[in-house]
Amino acid sequence: MSGKATIGWIGLGKLGLPIAARLAEAGYEVTGFDPAKARLDLAATKGIRITESPGEAAGRDVIFSCLPDDRALRAAALGERGIVASMRSDATYVEISTVSPDVSAEVGRAAIEAGVAYLRLPISGNASIAHTGNLSCFASGPKDAFEAVRPIVAAFTRAQTYLGEDEEARYAKLAINLMLAATSVMMGETLALARKGNIGWRDMLDVLAESAAASPMVKYKVGPLAERDFTSTFSCHQMAKDLDLILGAARAANVPVPMAALTRETFAAIIGRGMGEDDFIAPVRHTEWLAGMGEPDTTS
Repeated sequence: MSGKATIGWIGLGKLGLPIAARLAEAGYEVTGFDPAKARLDLAATKGIRITESPGEAAGRDVIFSCLPDDRALRAAALGERGIVASMRSDATYVEISTVSPDVSAEVGRAAIEAGVAYLRLPISGNASIAHTGNLSCFASGPKDAFEAVRPIVAAFTRAQTYLGEDEEARYAKLAINLMLAATSVMMGETLALARKGNIGWRDMLDVLAESAAASPMVKYKVGPLAERDFTSTFSCHQMAKDLDLILGAARAANVPVPMAALTRETFAAIIGRGMGEDDFIAPVRHTEWLAGMGEPDTTS
């Protein structure tokens, strides 16, 4: 597929807008829709043609949607005026949200009935880096459709992995997010234990960043934690939503995930304490509270 392909973008939220803007910067004609007028106004300043009709956005060569949850995907994609029904038969629908395999499969069945190509392409990474092109993605669905849109996807991702013809990409995204959620809880316990051992705050963060446990996520979070910055890049509310999807998928597949269940309870407690909009690394502060600790001395 050439760079002349027209793109429809539905969902111009914190993640969707910077990706759509990056495609516009790359020379694609992007027509965007969002139910929030403020997001449309902002999109217009980023080189995106805006429309108040999702059907018009869905009438392009390649249609992307970036939506918050199952309910939003079902409402946008299905029905007489939904994305699938509004698409041309030669168009491709690329769905990048984090949603359940079950709802994604509903959309897949509707796409087959309508004779359009449907790709599941969930994104790994968050809104704070979306404008840099350093996201990655997992793809499943018709392989020929994936290869056709790959040059477009490469404009906003550094890596694209094709996994299969069905819902494989949905499971991959949920599996990765389980690792992220559990790691945030483990970091909370790790840092609280280190503080009890009289290790300086920044010293322990330096140790952690250079240790065998230093995953890219751990290294990414060391900087904000050094400054005690819990501003959200991906909120506790959002992580709780994803953990619910993970637990649902695991139950349906008869996979025991006790750590996921315990991790979900930690996020429930954080949300219950009124910190749901904090970054998902907030289990660090929550564990300190459980251990009776105040704010650490961040100078050492």
